[in-house]
Amino acid sequence: MNPKLKQALTRSAVILIILALAVAIGFAWQKISDAIDRKNYPRQYEDIVTKYSVEYGVPEYVIYAVIRTESGFDSSAKSGAGALGLMQIMPDTFDWLLTQTHDGYEIGMLYDPDTNIKYGTFLLSYLHLRYDNWDAAYAAYNAGFGRVDGWLNDPAVSKDGKLVNIPIDETKSYVKKVASAAEKYKELYYEN
Repeated sequence: MNPKLKQALTRSAVILIILALAVAIGFAWQKISDAIDRKNYPRQYEDIVTKYSVEYGVPEYVIYAVIRTESGFDSSAKSGAGALGLMQIMPDTFDWLLTQTHDGYEIGMLYDPDTNIKYGTFLLSYLHLRYDNWDAAYAAYNAGFGRVDGWLNDPAVSKDGKLVNIPIDETKSYVKKVASAAEKYKELYYEN
């Protein structure tokens, strides 16, 4: 065989091996990255989330994003303000929700995952129907719909029915966190 041809074939083989290794490394990296993301964005309480997602028409990835942001999946969570459970529902909000559903629960039931996810999802559904966009629903979940109603009527805060300049930093940050988590859940579990 011609030495120049042999050298060219050897070079081509080395290049193909390097390309194959690069593809394999890229594939392995993607699998490792997905595994890490799935660990950081878990789907605990799947049966409960699915049940109330269907019942109230709220995408599962939205419910998971709120749970992750609110409590980090800790069903015994209690905030400094007094919000309880996985989706961090305030007792007075829970009382109001009970007037809407005509159910007879006690405040302590907010530590029960089924009860908490049911009412948190019901509230998200109510807020999304009220505002017709998730960012306003997230803002109202955090700051209350009375505030969000006022903001949507203030041209310094909203434009065309969308919140563009949320005046409370905590709520602004909350909306970004939940929206980002929802996108990550959607990408990881619901876009395949």
